[in-house]
Amino acid sequence: MFQDTFKPRFGFCLPAPKYMLLFSNMYEAGSDAVWKALADETRRRLLDLLSGRSQTTGELCEQFESLSRCAIMKHLGILEAANLVVVRREGKYRWNYINPVPIQEIYERWVSRRAATLAYSTLRVKNKEPD
Repeated sequence: MFQDTFKPRFGFCLPAPKYMLLFSNMYEAGSDAVWKALADETRRRLLDLLSGRSQTTGELCEQFESLSRCAIMKHLGILEAANLVVVRREGKYRWNYINPVPIQEIYERWVSRRAATLAYSTLRVKNKEPD
């Protein structure tokens, strides 16, 4: 069946199938890979499908009538290289899990810092306008 620990090629360990410890080593080149992976609509749709639940590659392929299994595998490979998807092989099945950590890191770096400033500026403009 499944071993006690699983070591994918990205340097983090996953305990037994019930629990996953996901993290990222976000650095400039890693950040670029995430942005490039998110730039494609098909890959964003794959992430949307995986955000609901983990799915096998076959289940994901069924959602894309216009794309071949080979094309889906290529997109999943790009997502895996960007550390946005974690793959676990169980027998003949290839289970795909979303890793939200790199997206959260991008949010914290690019959005959250600027959101407070933008909200404050918007409130100042709103308060200066007559009702």
